[in-house]
Formats: sequence, C-alpha cells, structure tokens
Amino acid sequence: MSQYFQIHPDNPQIRLVKQAVQIIRDGGVVVFPTDSSYAIGCRLGDKAAMERIQRIRRVDSKHNFTLVCRDLSEISTYAIVDNINYRLIKSLTPGPYTFILSATREVPRRLQNPKRKTIGIRLPDHIVTQALLQELNEPLMSSTLILPGDDLPMVDPYQIRLSLEHQVDLIIDGGFSGHEPTTVVDLMADRPVVLREGKGSIEWLVEH
Repeated sequence: MSQYFQIHPDNPQIRLVKQAVQIIRDGGVVVFPTDSSYAIGCRLGDKAAMERIQRIRRVDSKHNFTLVCRDLSEISTYAIVDNINYRLIKSLTPGPYTFILSATREVPRRLQNPKRKTIGIRLPDHIVTQALLQELNEPLMSSTLILPGDDLPMVDPYQIRLSLEHQVDLIIDGGFSGHEPTTVVDLMADRPVVLREGKGSIEWLVEH
C-alpha cells in the first residue's frame, strides 16, 4: 500500500514535504502534481526505482525521462545551455515546457537519448513541486503519468490512488491538475523545434 499525502497546493505543509522527500531518498517511486499534469518520479540515478516506473508505464529502456529542476542554475549542471537558449528558457519558465538539450556528464548514461546524448529538462510552475525540489536539493527524474492504454495523463488524485496504490510508494494529492502534457521543445538545432504541442503556448516561436 502506498502512502497518500494531501499537500496544500498554495501552502505546502513542511512536515509532509520532508516526509515525501525522505521516501524519495529511500528509493521510493512517487506520484506528484505539476503545472501540466500529474507525473511519476524518483531520485536521479536510482536505477531500481527507474525500472519500476518503466514497468508501471510499460515503456522500454528507450523511454526518455525528464529531469525536473528547481531553477535555471541547476539546469547548467545537467545540460549544456548556450546564451541564446538560456534566454529563451528564462523567458518561458517556470512553466509547462520540456526542453531537449545536450546532457552533461552528471546525467547517468541510461537517462540520455542513446544516439543524441540528450536529456529533457523541466522547470515547473507548481508550488508543491518546487517545495519538494528545494527540500530534495537535486532534480527529480520523472515521466508524465500516462498509464498503459491511455492517451491522456491522469488528473484526479483519487483515481490515481485506485489505480496505483499497490505499485508506488507515495501519492501526493495536490488537487486536480490539467490534463495536457508539457510542450516539448528541441533546442539542439539552429532554431527551436516543437516536438509535441501541449499546455505551453508556442506563440513565442513566431517571434523567435
């Protein structure tokens, strides 16, 4: 049975945040709210927890995980960002975007795209997620919570509990979330390329 924490979306209870982070540090798999939809995640570099997420989502080893970071300075530890892309990311975050960038050596090889050596980076605009990241003091490795056979992410914490309470260690109820995944932007070419249009607006592309 997983634990179930109701954490206030605007004023997170510090006691519950600390307990949640301890579960992550102990190798737990956690479901948490973001500014786009619910996500499933674990500690960066925890191979066993990562494999559990792959089994839950029924994705193979080629599935691209995302690093959920707390701020721009943390991104530079895990991804190579030039000045132009730094300014773009700064203008769009925190927000519902995933950016594809070249990974640094700090990123375990199994998390990188095997051919391109890239990693997805997120800076979500969600108070609960930010509280978790501040307490954890490192990025969360995550994936959108889309269950096998579904096309859209899960949005209702109660339904998530019914579906996953025997498969994850913690479900954080931060209220209903949006049902759209992030907008995925590939920053590896000369110009940004939108790989998936989601919640994040792409109007800025016209100006770029």
